[in-house]
Amino acid sequence: MRVVLFHIGDFPVRSYGLVVVLAVLLAMGVALFLAKGTPYRDHIPNLMLYVMAGAIVMARVWHVFFFQWGYYSRHWGEILQVWNGGLSIQGALAGGGLAAVLYARRNRLSFLELADLLAPAVILGQGIGRVACFLNGDAFGSPTGTGFGIVYPPGTIAFDTYGAVPLWPAEVWEGQWDIIVFALLVVFKSYKWPKGCLFAVYAILYSVGRFMLEYLRGDSPRYAFGWTAGQWTSAGAAAVGVGFILYAAVSLYILRKKVETKC
Repeated sequence: MRVVLFHIGDFPVRSYGLVVVLAVLLAMGVALFLAKGTPYRDHIPNLMLYVMAGAIVMARVWHVFFFQWGYYSRHWGEILQVWNGGLSIQGALAGGGLAAVLYARRNRLSFLELADLLAPAVILGQGIGRVACFLNGDAFGSPTGTGFGIVYPPGTIAFDTYGAVPLWPAEVWEGQWDIIVFALLVVFKSYKWPKGCLFAVYAILYSVGRFMLEYLRGDSPRYAFGWTAGQWTSAGAAAVGVGFILYAAVSLYILRKKVETKC
């Protein structure tokens, strides 16, 4: 676990930034593979520019104001220091999703079809991104109270917060859950779904896992019901996903009844 991997002259190469770049490249490669033979493939490179811009901005805003405002309210000068870590995955999803909507509208593409296509690539990128969090010593868990757990080294936010005590491997388990969701989505993709439903399944599965693991987190303030910002966001995303699938199912049922009536 190293925050800084090595130096090129006086320039530090940080593990967080390097792994995030790797996650983006691999996610883009998977997206290009999944889009093969579709009209969306040629849009992937340009779309990624929009998504990355929206994701980075909102990921930082989300982290600063919802997860670590107590810290950044006292350290304004560090708000723009993205290279030190502190990007909320949920904020990145919100910002990237909004950017994708705008891109789809501008280019007259079906956002729902695009979202279904990209869902496996997105969750794979998230899973790899959690490796960046682990190496950087952020998104850490609370003390386990036992000999089991991750002991972060000096120089990480986790060590500054709790010292050399074992913490729950919350970010590691979340990354593993993301890879499981990726595998499930690849399997589900072989079935025919109403537009947008595969993306809704992704949102539900990821959000349920994130919600449960947030109980182990030790780096986030808690609000009503003792929930973190991550849990509130996850609950909202899961509810929207379930609502969309129910809407699609009812719409499909009504459509079939109309067809049967005409016959």
